[in-house]
Amino acid sequence: MLSFFWLRCLLKMVKGNIVVPEEILSFCCNGLQGSSSPPRARDSGEREEAAGAMASPSPPGNPTEVQMSQLVLPCHTNHRGELSTGQLLKWIDTAACLSAERHAGCPCVTASMDDIYFEHTISVGQVVNIKAKVNRAFNSSMEVGIQVSYEDLCSGKHCSICKAYATFVAQGPSGSKVKLKPLTPQTEEEKIEHSIAAERRRMRLVHKDTLKDLLTRSPRETELETRDGSVAVPAEKTRVESVELVLPPHANHQGNTFGGQIMAWMENVATIAASRLCHAHPTLRAIEMFHFRGPSQVGDRLVLKAIVNNAFKNSMEVGVCAEAYGQEMSVSRRHINSAFMTFVVLDQEGQPRTLPMVAPEPGDGERRYREASARKKIRLDRKYVVSCKQTEVPLSVPWDQSNKVYLSYNNVSALKTLVAKANWALAREKEKVRMYTLEEDKFLSFRIEMSVHIAAGRAFSLLSDLRRRHEWDSHYARAELVQQVDEDDMIYHVVSQTLSCENKPQDFVILASRRKPCSKGDPYVVAFRSVTLPTHPASAGFTRGETLCSGFCIWPESEEMSKVAYYNQATPGYLNYVTTNVAGLSSNFCATFKACEKFLLKNKEDLIMRLQDL
Repeated sequence: MLSFFWLRCLLKMVKGNIVVPEEILSFCCNGLQGSSSPPRARDSGEREEAAGAMASPSPPGNPTEVQMSQLVLPCHTNHRGELSTGQLLKWIDTAACLSAERHAGCPCVTASMDDIYFEHTISVGQVVNIKAKVNRAFNSSMEVGIQVSYEDLCSGKHCSICKAYATFVAQGPSGSKVKLKPLTPQTEEEKIEHSIAAERRRMRLVHKDTLKDLLTRSPRETELETRDGSVAVPAEKTRVESVELVLPPHANHQGNTFGGQIMAWMENVATIAASRLCHAHPTLRAIEMFHFRGPSQVGDRLVLKAIVNNAFKNSMEVGVCAEAYGQEMSVSRRHINSAFMTFVVLDQEGQPRTLPMVAPEPGDGERRYREASARKKIRLDRKYVVSCKQTEVPLSVPWDQSNKVYLSYNNVSALKTLVAKANWALAREKEKVRMYTLEEDKFLSFRIEMSVHIAAGRAFSLLSDLRRRHEWDSHYARAELVQQVDEDDMIYHVVSQTLSCENKPQDFVILASRRKPCSKGDPYVVAFRSVTLPTHPASAGFTRGETLCSGFCIWPESEEMSKVAYYNQATPGYLNYVTTNVAGLSSNFCATFKACEKFLLKNKEDLIMRLQDL
């Protein structure tokens, strides 16, 4: 295998005259491989800082960034001398709200908190470091990214604890929403987070539909798990109900309860419910999205309820909700928040213990039991698809309905991450077609772009239909639409004209994900990645090819002018092909992209007529 060192040398030797095969433009050629990169809320105003806390001003580069350091004191810990998760949630919420208010310039309330996975516990005497900054502002809401780590002052050791995303809403007088000013990212990291924030927002909005869809397709009958030597514990024995009176220290200057305080109370009753099942002290491992449905004020009574929904072999899910009412019990309670928390019980070696089974009560108990199983599957799919590292992601991942949202998210986010990368170098320009390269540790990426006299939306419609790709890309033989997942996601079976080293044509099963701009300045996006389908296994007549990160981005330059760019990320397995062809096909990439331009210009008027007929 030719190393990246020699490839870099070759690129330098032919700098200014680099030749690249046309096949780079096609994600389905000669074993082309790509790469990908990899899912809050509350009341505004002043936030109290506990003893030992320090919130620093933001660095010059990002005015919304807040850095907070908290020394963990005995009053912050549980019986094991570890930082209470509820206390950590309050600090996270405080830092995130301060960041949101820096951008909004007015009070902000927490709307939701995405899933949080806790990697380690924190001991008394250690320091918690929290960084929060606004990733993107939408109309009246904004996403704040939070990174939490701990520091051991004696050893100097630093370790990551969790990463979270919170959504805040800016509020004006009398609770009216405030239109936010746009946020302009500066660094490569900020540009990536800004771009992907729109995908995370989309994933939040469809989360409930994903759960409903999975439950619809699962058996209606509740099948209880059997475990050798274990007696099922009635779920009713784990039920907890507690009431808290909201006092001034729990609220901001507007009298609204701090979101972090509500989350801390919810974590407390959930821990009690988990303890009643296992008769031990559980450890919180994950929290599924907090979603605040309404505010509570000073003087409210907050009723917190928790129950174990399901116990798996080594973990359990606890459902918890918060309701509020005033002094009059006759007034109906207001639903404030709901969340689902995953607990484990660790042995002396720090390994999860086997847990007792849960026997749900008929009716609602069985419904919660089934929903907990569905949420676990979604959680595992999401954590695998969204959170795994670039080098750990297989090129083709299994497709099913339960993970469609997260595969689509990963598909688009991978391309947006590649687009936002810095250090793209112009390698060649010919006939107004420009080719750029980006060298990284394990990947060599290509970007080919040109300006076309066509509206961006029309180019988006034409290039997102792979069934028409053969009209301009000579490497395409045909493409069949296998599954119309939804309006924005399609699965195609693609057959290529290019022969593999086995002298067979290649075929691909491709997920194509389309996105229209979320706001002004965003591009139209068409992202491609390989998936596996049981209905389309690899066959003897073809060599199955794969791609992980490729696609088009289309930026409007005017009403009738667009910049069209194609991206592809090649892994070391493709380097031999690139280097052995680098000396003989100097103009093919230009010819293919010019053919694409002719295709767009030829068909733009036909597309206008078809749209008018609809």
